[in-house]
Amino acid sequence: MSTIQVDVVSATESLYSGEAKCVFAPASTGELGIYPKHVALLSVLKPGEVRIETDTGVESIYVSGGIVEVQPDVVTIFSDTAIRASDLNEAKALEAKQRAEAAMQDATENQDISATQAALAESMAQLQMISKIRNKKN
Repeated sequence: MSTIQVDVVSATESLYSGEAKCVFAPASTGELGIYPKHVALLSVLKPGEVRIETDTGVESIYVSGGIVEVQPDVVTIFSDTAIRASDLNEAKALEAKQRAEAAMQDATENQDISATQAALAESMAQLQMISKIRNKKN
């Protein structure tokens, strides 16, 4: 079975680099399923889970958004913030959600509202991923 090279890079570190059977990423238009020999594409990512399926299992990484670049033999995911699923912190995500909700009530300018909505979407995506992981363990 053929594989595809996958690299997940944040602003501060490389979180994953290796071969995979397939990759699933939260594109702005819906979830992308990327397999070896995929047609080249460039897409914007929304906050959510990147799933990398390998011969040994599935690696889950939260991304705050970013860009995915797909070539027939390489997938590169660039994100300002990328966190391994096992490192997600529910308390921090809940706190960020509460701060964003409070800021939404105080936001008056369109720019403030947009930034606050983005922060709320990011914290909600983290909480959804934490919930999904928790449900898999039970």
